[in-house]
Parts: sequence; C-alpha cells; structure tokens
Amino acid sequence: MTPATIKAADAAQFLSLLPHLLGYVPTRSLVLVPFHGSRSLGAMRFDLPDASEAGAHDRFAATAIGMACRVEETDAVAMVAYTDQRFDSQQRMPHGVLLDALRSRADACGLRVTDALCVAADGWGSRLDPACPSVGRPLQEVELEVPASTAAPTGDQLSGAELIPADADEQRRVAQASAALEEAIRILCGDEDGATVAGEDEETFPAADGDRGIALGAVPAPIDGGSVPSGPREDCGRARVDPRALTTACRLDDLPDLFEGALTWPLDRLEPFDVAALAWCLSRPSLRDVALVQWSGDLAQGDEALDAQLRWEAGEEYPTDLAMRMWGEGDRPDVDRLEAALALVRRVAAAAPRRLRAGPLAMCAWLAWALGRSTHADAHALQACEIEPEHGLAEIVRSFVAAGHLPDWAFRAGR
Repeated sequence: MTPATIKAADAAQFLSLLPHLLGYVPTRSLVLVPFHGSRSLGAMRFDLPDASEAGAHDRFAATAIGMACRVEETDAVAMVAYTDQRFDSQQRMPHGVLLDALRSRADACGLRVTDALCVAADGWGSRLDPACPSVGRPLQEVELEVPASTAAPTGDQLSGAELIPADADEQRRVAQASAALEEAIRILCGDEDGATVAGEDEETFPAADGDRGIALGAVPAPIDGGSVPSGPREDCGRARVDPRALTTACRLDDLPDLFEGALTWPLDRLEPFDVAALAWCLSRPSLRDVALVQWSGDLAQGDEALDAQLRWEAGEEYPTDLAMRMWGEGDRPDVDRLEAALALVRRVAAAAPRRLRAGPLAMCAWLAWALGRSTHADAHALQACEIEPEHGLAEIVRSFVAAGHLPDWAFRAGR
C-alpha cells in the first residue's frame, strides 16, 4: 500500500496522476486504488495474472479485491491494468476479461467500482465507458502530469530494488575491517571459530557469561533455531589486532545502542568498521532479530527483544508480541524509521564482502516488505538466496510475497 491521496477531475487526469501516488510508472501490472467516498486511501500493485490457466482471472480477482476490502474504511475501488498489449491487435480493450472479473468480485463484496481502466501500448480506455473506441483513446490524454512542486516519477515497480554499488576502495576497506573485527571477537571470546560467518540455521558465535551483547550471538533465534559451541581456549602468538577492531567489538556489548545510533549514521560517509559491525550482526539470526524488532519499533523494544532472546535461551517462552512483528502484526511501525533503516542496510549490503551480504540483503527484503513494497522485497530476498541458498529470513519474505501476504498494518489508516 502507498499511503497518499490524489484528486482528479476525470479518468484521464486520474491516470496522469496515479504514478505520483505510486512513486513510479507501473508496467505489466494491475493497480487497485481503494476509496472512502471520494477520498483515495492509497494504492496496491499486482503483477498481471497468467491468463492461460483456467480460472486464473477469478482467483486473481478474489485475492486482489479481498486485499482491497482489508483497507480500513474502503467502500469503493478503482482498477487500472497497465499492459504492453495493444488495442489495435484485436480491436478491443486488452485485459477486459480481467477487469470484468474484478468488477464482479467487487460488486459481490459490496464495493462500488469508480472506474475500470486499461493503459495499453497504443491507447487507453475505460471498461465503464460505452463510447470508448475499439482502438482506445490517445495516450497523449493521460501523459504524466508534473505539478510545479513535484518531480516526475521515473522507472517502474522494479526501480530502486538494485543496490547502488560501493566503490572498490570502500569495499576493500570494509573487507579489511570485517576481517579485523572477526579476529578481535575471536580474541575476546576465546574461540578460534566463534567469529566465522554462520549459516542461517546455525550460530557458531560463542557465549560469554553475563554479557548482553557479544553473548547474544549464542542465543538461537526463535524462528531459525541454532546450535552453540562454547568454551574458552588458550591462544598465543597472534599478530597485532587493529585497535579499532577491538573498540568495535566492545560496542557489540550494547546492541540496542549500536542499532539505534546506526539510524543516524551519514550514509555518504559510513565508517568501514561501522559497516563491518552491522554486516556481522545482520548475518546472525538472533542479533538480526533484535535489529528487526527495534527498527520497526523503538529503542525500548530493542532492549526488550535482547532480553527476550536471553530468556529464551534459558528456556522461557519468547514473547508473542515480539515474535508477531516478523509476520507483520502488531502496532504500525513509524514509516520514517523503516525508511531510514532500509536506506542504511542497503548501503551496508552494497559495501559488505559477499560472504557477509546475505544477512543485510534479507533484512532489506523484510524492511521493504514492511513498507508494503513486495516487489522490492522479493528482489532483495532473491539476491540473498543467490548468495546463501535456503536463507531463513529471505525464504520467509519470499513466501510472504508469493502468497500475497502483506503486513497487517498496511491495511490500517495512518502513515
């Protein structure tokens, strides 16, 4: 859902303004705009269904209209099919059957249909307009309006899902910082293998009695599970460790403080050890889950999540109100906070070594999903799985997208 509103005098102006509501120009998509009276409540985008399957239109219509019905106060809906098909190929409106199925489902659900439109490669038209030419109306009538105070949207629904590559020098410095940080953690934890990157289903980060930060790596995540080797080890003859790495490792003793401060870091000049610390944390499910709760909540909830992880390790139940956040239930997160976290983690994913990139990418996927950007979420999750097949969080997000599952808060009023 895109939480914004638009005002249009007619169908042509509505179509010219709709990309401003979405923030991009959709392609091969169905867009639904729920209304309460004459006020738009946002917009939903779906990939156009595969019409070759029997009953595909009806199933799609049931899902799409069902999601529109979940938006608070919705009593009407507008629908727009964006396609690269043409009016002139068959002398009729492309995807007319789909629009009819959507109209029928909306009527059955008690929703008024304000319009059913198609923007094709060679024209546009309304399914509700009996005078619409069989070859459509000129596309010039729906050219994107650009108000003086607003920049024109560019790109389509996939735009912005790609990472902006970090330059080679930044990647080199972050890789060096990551290696130094892992060595510092080995020394502090007294375990040769404790700081190596764990797979999504295992945690090889050793416990340290009484610590709240570094010890948390030993806490199996409530969703992903884990196994924990532990125990100190005598170690002599090491090379000198970068003092900045030791300082960074000590900052892990207060994870909520680290995660909160990270939201204010200047993205155009991130410190290599800051990037290394976040990439390292986000590569471990139990630490990542604390960040997920905190960035979608607040510092106090980060503290609560950290304590809950430690209690869970001791055999207590993990609090339901924290676990449900992963599934998109609970209080509506602050959009600006989610946006800041997503921008940060995208930078971390771009600059981190490939071996540490899957965790940040999976977090990018969840944050994008939490913001209602399922297309971006799926793209980031797929990137994570290409690096680490069967990555737990990435696969969860992909299953959400495949099932058309959005966060519950996406359907509630408010920003």
